[in-house]
Amino acid sequence: MRTPKGQEETSFTTPYRSWYTAAMQKAILSVVGKDRVGIIAAICTTLAQDNVNILEISQTIMDGFFTMMLVCDTDKCPKEFHDLSMELEDVGKELGVVVKLQREDIFIKMQRI
Repeated sequence: MRTPKGQEETSFTTPYRSWYTAAMQKAILSVVGKDRVGIIAAICTTLAQDNVNILEISQTIMDGFFTMMLVCDTDKCPKEFHDLSMELEDVGKELGVVVKLQREDIFIKMQRI
């Protein structure tokens, strides 16, 4: 697929992802646990307060269990990646869910193993 006029060569050009650029510091966030009110709100509020942009989100509830995957851009987050990860884990503990944040490149490599 050709790169649209004015778009960087390093940008992805699939129809739904044309706004991704190589400059982004993408991360994958997973949330798993027993469903309850406020999980999405608490996680998304924490991300917004840390200036993390949500690029894609998918969530489902299966037999009372909540699962969510997020692709996010941490480029403008003022915190170190580890500190952001620990903050999200703490939010998860308060909610009774397991939250895991991984850099996109590490996530992809882990899926290959």
